[in-house]
Amino acid sequence: MERTRIARADELTEVQRIEVASGALFREIGMADVADMPPLPLDVLTDRQRAGRVWVAVDGDNRPVAFAVVDLVDGGAHVQQLSVDPAYARRGIGRGLLDDVAGWAAARGLPALTLTTFRSVPWNGPYYARCGFRELTGAEVTPGLAELLAAEAALGLDPAERIAMRRTLG
Repeated sequence: MERTRIARADELTEVQRIEVASGALFREIGMADVADMPPLPLDVLTDRQRAGRVWVAVDGDNRPVAFAVVDLVDGGAHVQQLSVDPAYARRGIGRGLLDDVAGWAAARGLPALTLTTFRSVPWNGPYYARCGFRELTGAEVTPGLAELLAAEAALGLDPAERIAMRRTLG
């Protein structure tokens, strides 16, 4: 049984390993450029961890097997990254992390969780829709989310395939 908690500083390199391992799945669907992207930098992870916004799901030995990193964007909790070690995939761990982050955000009076993701990758857009997120269109995309999507396009991610999603809390 996995449980979630705030990541410790000495676990951030393991968080990076999990991100790389989960990203490798993109290679299997012809998205090698995404699979080859580097993980979140340690300075970014350290900043979020010190702010209490890096959660890990841990195994029975208290070792991280999945994580979520959250930013604050346009007055909501933005899931910057959610990754599950492929050896632990399809067990509801990612959904549990999202639910814990949602509880944290709701307790702080934040109205929603947001994220950006790939529209048609099965473990991205369709998965998040099953977790209570809906795609934002047009004017629903807040300025901060629009900036994130533009930054992703500048990194080479296809803007036609990238979407912003929102899960209302409360």
